[in-house]
Amino acid sequence: MIVSQRFQSDVEALLAKRHENGADFGATADGRWGVGSPFSTFDCALMLYELGLKRSDAVMKGIAEVVFRSWKDDGRISPGAGAPVYPCHTANAARVLCRLGYAQDGRLTRTFAHLLDTQHDDGGWRCNTVKLGRSERTDASNPGVTLAALDAFRFTGRLNTDERLGRAVAFLLKHWTTRKPRGPCEFGIGTFFMRVEFPFWRYNLFYYVYVLSFYDAARKEKRFLAALPSLESKLVEGKMIVESPKRGLGGLRFCKKGEPSPPATARYREIRRNLDG
Repeated sequence: MIVSQRFQSDVEALLAKRHENGADFGATADGRWGVGSPFSTFDCALMLYELGLKRSDAVMKGIAEVVFRSWKDDGRISPGAGAPVYPCHTANAARVLCRLGYAQDGRLTRTFAHLLDTQHDDGGWRCNTVKLGRSERTDASNPGVTLAALDAFRFTGRLNTDERLGRAVAFLLKHWTTRKPRGPCEFGIGTFFMRVEFPFWRYNLFYYVYVLSFYDAARKEKRFLAALPSLESKLVEGKMIVESPKRGLGGLRFCKKGEPSPPATARYREIRRNLDG
């Protein structure tokens, strides 16, 4: 993808916010890359990627450097200096770095090994800190983290070759049936999940269908095939409409509420290519 002239103003608006949180590229003064939404390093990386900014661009390289500064020798990726590290940090950092072209980087190779080494018994990924007491609900993996991990793994040679990822797919497909909040952070499937959000910041119908469409274990499964028409019902004349934009981004044209989004429509068409290919 390349930046359309139609959305050049969006790119310029995001770049104007690059020091918004105290340091460059959306980071805070102490190097945190996930703080300061909607102009954190993480948020801006996903938006600039969808707007087509090239991986070779100095800004995208700067974003990657910010995230890699938090990489640890054991493969985990911290949210910032001195902060506790949870699976959501590692998985989300990995999916951003993969989008920036680092899927084959040796550091991410270690990160992927760490994720597989820490996969939970139910097939997903979860935090070991359980604040609500142990129960079937809180002891389960976190669907949002699991989706982010699968998003990162789709950039690797493990896609459709590693049965452990098939277990993660099965966990997410099961969640489509139960819909109940799962994991310590209690990610469920409800009203907000079913509203189209773009870009793919968090656990959401569009993101769910998009990532699972890359996995053989999902594409012909009845629960995925039930989720797909739920997403397609949101289309208007074949175009994807953003229903739930992130607060604070009303001035951006590419993800404006209630309007067709060409980048989102391109991602929907990618889903169709995955299914038809």
